[in-house]
Amino acid sequence: MNKNEFSENRSDAEWRATLTDDQYRVLREHGTEPAGSSPLNAEKRAGVFRCAGCGVELFESDTKYESGSGWPSFTAPRDHAVGTSRDASHLMERTEVHCARCGGHLGHVFEDGPRPTGQRYCMNGAALTFEPAKE
Repeated sequence: MNKNEFSENRSDAEWRATLTDDQYRVLREHGTEPAGSSPLNAEKRAGVFRCAGCGVELFESDTKYESGSGWPSFTAPRDHAVGTSRDASHLMERTEVHCARCGGHLGHVFEDGPRPTGQRYCMNGAALTFEPAKE
């Protein structure tokens, strides 16, 4: 991925100034948070999950499900919200998921999810924020 292919571009200093240490490590350095560490894993309210880096809407709450993995998991992203790339790190091949606007690393997508998509978007909670639906 080339950072110039994203519409939201910031310098490293700007990212460091706007993100927490955990958010920076996950979003900008392709880190992974420990399983079960994100409060968003237990989030069950109606609303939308956004990129913690740029705020773009990524996942609707009705696509979230309990995968048992320890990370927030979703069956599908919003249209045009994410991109994917090949990740051959950690001696395995996976499909990385990144924010389509800022390129921030969100997590990985696997082909072991429930119907109707069969996909499990396994996301780092540090890469997300949650906005409850307005009542």
